[in-house]
Amino acid sequence: MANSMASARFLIESRKHDAALGDAQARFDLGVAFSCGTGGVEVDLIEAHMWFNLAAQAGSEEGQHCRAEIAEEMTAREIAEAQRQARAWIVQTSRRAA
Repeated sequence: MANSMASARFLIESRKHDAALGDAQARFDLGVAFSCGTGGVEVDLIEAHMWFNLAAQAGSEEGQHCRAEIAEEMTAREIAEAQRQARAWIVQTSRRAA
């Protein structure tokens, strides 16, 4: 169990690094991880929507499709929170890059 948590943490951190560099596939991969619980990652639809949204903004058509699909399972409040987190992530990453 501890091993799968460590591998999940590694997966997430390595993909977040690539996502911060603008990698649309990394953002999409994070969305998949949080929507499906890939590699021991806990399912979190708000986090998944946020990453699919960021992937879509980076040009991923798959991200657009998955964002729409997952939104059907979420409340309006959850979607609003995911959008807020996506905006905050963009601001945070752009500050780091500056």
